[in-house]
Amino acid sequence: MPEEVIAVPHDLTPEEKVRFAKEMLHGFRYARLAMGLYLRGLDAEQKHIVERYPGQMADLKQMQDLSGIQGFDVEYWSPAPYWKQNKTYYGGPIAGHDAQFVNQFSDAMVQDLRYLQSHGLHVAQWGLQNEPVVGHLKSTPGAAAGTDKGQSYSTCFYSPEDYHTVLAPTAPKVHALFPAVEIHAPSWDGPAGLYAAEIRKDPALLKQIDAWTWHQIGHNSNDQITLREKYLAGAAGKAVYQNEFEYQPWDKNMPVDGYFMNTGQALMNWMTFEDSPVWYWLHALKPVSNLEATGYALGFWRPEGELKNNIAPQIQPGHWDYNPHSYNAIAGFLKYLPWDSTRLAVDESEVRNDQRILVWRSKDGRLGVALSNRGTAPFQFHLHGVRSAQLSGHRYTVQSRDVSLSNKKVSADLVITVPPQSFEFWIG
Repeated sequence: MPEEVIAVPHDLTPEEKVRFAKEMLHGFRYARLAMGLYLRGLDAEQKHIVERYPGQMADLKQMQDLSGIQGFDVEYWSPAPYWKQNKTYYGGPIAGHDAQFVNQFSDAMVQDLRYLQSHGLHVAQWGLQNEPVVGHLKSTPGAAAGTDKGQSYSTCFYSPEDYHTVLAPTAPKVHALFPAVEIHAPSWDGPAGLYAAEIRKDPALLKQIDAWTWHQIGHNSNDQITLREKYLAGAAGKAVYQNEFEYQPWDKNMPVDGYFMNTGQALMNWMTFEDSPVWYWLHALKPVSNLEATGYALGFWRPEGELKNNIAPQIQPGHWDYNPHSYNAIAGFLKYLPWDSTRLAVDESEVRNDQRILVWRSKDGRLGVALSNRGTAPFQFHLHGVRSAQLSGHRYTVQSRDVSLSNKKVSADLVITVPPQSFEFWIG
């Protein structure tokens, strides 16, 4: 029997597909496209990844166009099974390391990009492998041939040496096809780990890398302040950012009530202390049957059929709704922080963990100020040197989005009192 399709936008009604793209995704610049996981159909030889169900590429094209995203961050969770030692998407390493194999493998990955391009998808970023340390698992006794029951999703293990061996010939081919594409590595431990160290041994490959990417799963936003040197070590002047952020149910250090403020402040602190040009959340939507979805998704959707679990029974089949613990935390940035804005330096008299500030100027010259108060009492921000005649205010809490505040006329100094557990945006 064919694998049952439970996916977005596939499961949404036509009207909800449009609302999802225009309402939730509007303002995002990129969307990660998980090759071998979300997109996991195969050609006859199992060398190339194609759409999983008829119309999947059309769904992605419509989502791209309606949302206005610049393009996709195309990254493998696993290459096509032909290139794997165990001939499956689940676990294990690649099948070879010699020059002929690697050249054919890299050509196949470039062909995957041509396939996306032929269906109208814009490729803005590219990564060789999501979390290359994951997937080196032994087969479970009694499992069917070519499967790994110990692995619940598509993965591929690369040693740092294998990662370099494959990336070195592939990166220039990707840049040749898409000169403006941003290639990032290693989608795990940024510039500080063994994968980046292997890349730095090869000056020609290092020139092909545009950014270093971390996975910072549910960490306290304070880390970007106190561990700044760790996150930037070895960056060699290249951009550093995280491209996966979510909350794991087993992590008891961050209760659900803390998600809202921590998420928005994580975004602010990555941009302030690591000078990150971009910040990623993990999933847009997760099904209402997923008990982990509150920590994983910006919203929930309801598939058709009977469900064993349902964390949002108010949602009708084919429809979706927001998860305010995560979406409300970033909604203000999506609306009021334009692409290609320039972050302005702020001289903080005291760097506070629970009261944060991010200031930018847009390409058209408009000033933007984001303020957060993770404390339990109102906090008064005193801003000096603000050069804007008038600012309009907008407040976000876990209960509400974009509450308009009274405008403030500014000469040089500005005093703003922010209630506890809230974000405010003041836009010139």
